[in-house]
Amino acid sequence: MKYDRFIKAALAGLTLVFASAPASVHAETLSILRGAPSSALQVPMNRAVVVESDVPFAELSIANPGIADISSLSDRTIYVLGKEPGRTTLTILGADGSLITNVEVHVTPDIAEFKERLEQILPGEPIEVRTANSGIVLSGTVSSIAKLDRALELAQRYAPDRVSNLMTVGGTQQVMLRVQFAEMQRSVSQSLSSSLALGGVGLGGDLGVSSGTNTLNTSGAIANAFTGNVPSTSQNNGAMLLGFNAGGIEVGILLEALESRGMVRTLAEPNLTALSGQEARFLAGGEYPVPVSQDSGTITIEYKPFGVELNFVPRVVDGDLINLEIEAAVSSIDPSNGITQGNFTVDAFRRRETSTTVEMRDGESFAIAGLLQDDFRDLAGQVPWLGDIPVLGALFRSADYARQQTELVIIVTPHLVTPTRGEVYALPTDRVRPPSEADLFLFGRVANDGPTTGGAGEVARQDFSGSYGYVLD
Repeated sequence: MKYDRFIKAALAGLTLVFASAPASVHAETLSILRGAPSSALQVPMNRAVVVESDVPFAELSIANPGIADISSLSDRTIYVLGKEPGRTTLTILGADGSLITNVEVHVTPDIAEFKERLEQILPGEPIEVRTANSGIVLSGTVSSIAKLDRALELAQRYAPDRVSNLMTVGGTQQVMLRVQFAEMQRSVSQSLSSSLALGGVGLGGDLGVSSGTNTLNTSGAIANAFTGNVPSTSQNNGAMLLGFNAGGIEVGILLEALESRGMVRTLAEPNLTALSGQEARFLAGGEYPVPVSQDSGTITIEYKPFGVELNFVPRVVDGDLINLEIEAAVSSIDPSNGITQGNFTVDAFRRRETSTTVEMRDGESFAIAGLLQDDFRDLAGQVPWLGDIPVLGALFRSADYARQQTELVIIVTPHLVTPTRGEVYALPTDRVRPPSEADLFLFGRVANDGPTTGGAGEVARQDFSGSYGYVLD
């Protein structure tokens, strides 16, 4: 019976050995001293070891068969197969049933194969792999977050939910985002109108006349025109009033003309720095109070931000490759579109915003938003039938033309940055020095120019003492 048991155990052990071809089976000498604890036995998961004992035994048992499997090849040889990471106890009994010893078996993840795969997938990365209890511990410094995630994903396949991450990411992990809001608005408008006023008596006083067109269509405007005064209701830049008498009838002709051209240039460049994976917020503007009615009938105040807003989350993917989640907006108060309810007047907001995710390298730029708007208006008004009369019909017509163009572009540029010493930076106040008393009182200088560098220095060098209406190119 004992011989048959030995044969079956040997055949089972050989079957397991050949079934796991890549796994190596080696023999270990286990020092067993009766009545004394033995040293721990280290067994890699899914690998087998053959242990040779100096003391013959008769019976073996394992506390947790789910962690390790055992079989006896002889009265001095034990076959141990690691199944799951963990610790268990191997009990060895003698022929008389007495306890020879308890062997603590440690089944650890197979880090040998894991190291080989890690070197194949992430060559050159200085990642150290260790075992701790039933898990894997990763340490070292990797070059990017993406490679750190790949190493952790691979480790999870060998030790699910038992991976300890002690790795750090090297290189620059702080991103400064420069956003340019550039907007150009151009407007052109023209208007031309003529007005006719008649007043007086005719036919020996039997006929009274009082009428007017366009601007001169009220009694007050007609009276001003006949006295030689341009009506105050005129909103045009140029007006000419002509008048004459035809018997007892007074005739007044008012010509009004307007031509306006305008251009507005807006440029905002907010800069914001954040750590990789962390959100950063920026607001240059203010908060507008808005009344909100509650269910109880009371009125509360909520504040709505306006101005230049920037929210972004940078992620350094690999090297100088940066992933950006961006929310940018430019808003302003628009009183012309406000509403009035009760005792409250709430202005509207004019807002342009974008939200997107882009990926680019350090120093590269991307136009994430653009707007081209062209508004055109052409109006003509006249007195029915009279305005269709050739030549004289111009006295009964008015024309109005307006065109407005708006161009808006938002450009983002990320930079990998590192801290530096404070004295390296130049503040906007460094380019201007307070004047001395002699400069202020004798020469009328309110500031002395200092060193000018960068964009702020370029603005400081511009001359703002000239006439109004010039364009800075």
